[in-house]
Formats: sequence, C-alpha cells, structure tokens
Amino acid sequence: MSLGYILLAIIVAGVGYLVYAYNALVSNKNLVAEGWSGIDVQLRRRADLIPNLIETVKGYAAHEDKLFRDIADLRAKSIAGGTVGEQSAVGQAMSAALGRLFAIAEAYPELKADANFRDLQEKLAGVEDEIQLSRRYYNGAVRMFNTMIESFPSNVVANFFKFVKAEFFEIGDAAAREVPKVDFKK
Repeated sequence: MSLGYILLAIIVAGVGYLVYAYNALVSNKNLVAEGWSGIDVQLRRRADLIPNLIETVKGYAAHEDKLFRDIADLRAKSIAGGTVGEQSAVGQAMSAALGRLFAIAEAYPELKADANFRDLQEKLAGVEDEIQLSRRYYNGAVRMFNTMIESFPSNVVANFFKFVKAEFFEIGDAAAREVPKVDFKK
C-alpha cells in the first residue's frame, strides 16, 4: 500500500512540476513579448518625430537631400517592422543617420538656436533613452526565457511544447561596441 502512495506522490509531483514549468515558460515568453512591445512603441515614437525634425533642418540645409532620403527610407523600414535582428539593424542605421543630421545642424548656428529644433532634439534624446531602457528590459526577459529553455529539467518541457529561444536586441556593428579612444596629448 505504501509503495502505491509513493508512486502516486511521484506522479503528482511530476505533473505538478510539468504544470509549473509550462506556466513559467509561458510567463517568460509573455515577458519577452511585452519587452518587444515596449521597444516597438519607442521605435514608433522616434519614427513619428523624424519627419518634423527633417522639415526643420531642411529649411536651413536644403542641399542635404541624400541624407533626408536615407532617413526617410530608414523610417519606412522601421515602421514596416520585421524580426528583432532586422529592427536592430535598422535602429542602428537610424541612430547613425540621425547623428549625421545633428552634425549638419552644428554647422548652422541659427538652426541650433531654433526653438522648434531644440525641442525636437530634446524629445528625440528622451526617446533614445527610452529605447535603451526598453532594450535592456527586453534583453533581460529574453535571457530569463532562454535560460529556462536551456536549463534541465525545464528544457524537457520546453522541447516537448516546442518553445524556441528568443533573439536578443543587439548592436550588430562591432565598431559600435568598441570603447572610443581618447587622446589627451594634443
């Protein structure tokens, strides 16, 4: 009789763990989706600010048409969506293009003094900060989810229910990861 209770307890514990592991995987998968939604919202906010920023700069630097077209193309790609890797690459290219746009603005003191431009620049900086925070949250959720998928015994449950690893939102360019070199000898 006691052997039957032991077997029953083992079966109940096994089923209990199966339910726990499945629910934990679903919960972590939803955290990943929530994290991606946060990044998507911030990318959309940035994309919405860009046309106003371009129109403001166009009035001062109309000869920079290629840069304006490049930013417009990147904005369209950002709005179109795509995989995490594609959005990461577009985001990186967008940051580089906006950096060039702000470098152009440096050459026009009257543009830098324009209140509308300064306001847009501050809003864009705020959105960039929010993108970084959202990216950190998303990557943390991905890390927890992927760890559960790879760790024993939850990996058995993950493989049985066909959970797949999520992709990190990374900087694709190795040059962007390098620490800048500062030379004080000049």
